[in-house]
Amino acid sequence: MTRIHPQAIVDPAARLADDVEVGPWTYIGPEVEIGAGSVIASHVVIKGPTSIGKGNRIFQFASVGEDCQDKKYAGEPTRLIIGDNNVIREGCTLHRGTVQDEGVTRIGSNNLLMAYVHVAHDCVVGDNIIMANNATIAGHVHVGDGAILGGYTTVHQFCRLGAWSMSAANTAVFKDIPAFVMVGGNPASAHGMNFEGMRRRGYSAELVTALRRAYKIVYRQGLTLKDALVELEDSAAAFPEVALYRDSIIASTRGITR
Repeated sequence: MTRIHPQAIVDPAARLADDVEVGPWTYIGPEVEIGAGSVIASHVVIKGPTSIGKGNRIFQFASVGEDCQDKKYAGEPTRLIIGDNNVIREGCTLHRGTVQDEGVTRIGSNNLLMAYVHVAHDCVVGDNIIMANNATIAGHVHVGDGAILGGYTTVHQFCRLGAWSMSAANTAVFKDIPAFVMVGGNPASAHGMNFEGMRRRGYSAELVTALRRAYKIVYRQGLTLKDALVELEDSAAAFPEVALYRDSIIASTRGITR
């Protein structure tokens, strides 16, 4: 049976799985769907259209599914879609999309959004991501699986952060970050790859060496980006992770962080 505190306000049109917990002074509006095993703390506001998957935990004072802050937004029925097993800590703000994009903000599964994180309209956030306290991504940002954003990282609109990339605390990102690359500073600059993280994930020594060489080809050999991508072709054919790195550079529209 759904466990809704008597001091919570849940619109009759909201659809909550039978075992969802809702704390006091929380508001859940119509066009909200929340999956099984989710726990919503006190003082949370969830507006729709919003779909939240299974096993999520949303802490107090989070604002989920609110109208976005884009001045072009005129009340269109856009959506927020959240996957499974996410932890959304205190004070996070997650906004719905706009019709100028696909009308949807998407957050995947198994993510940790620490206190006061902001995910703006039309963002696409993958799986297994950590956004540390006060990390903020502007509209239309795409964040690849496994990325880590250090505390107070700010990301300019339309940027793409590659899978398993990492930013240091207080980083300001204005260009795309290729997969696996670590950046820091304001403006952000590249500082190698997270090789220790690769080892912890069980990457072989051969693969780590291949990624190290791939980084040097792009960042250390003085090649044009076009020539560097050609140099990466053989290694990308041999290692899917190098292909991921190469493809993230090819997909860049804002230029890559150097």
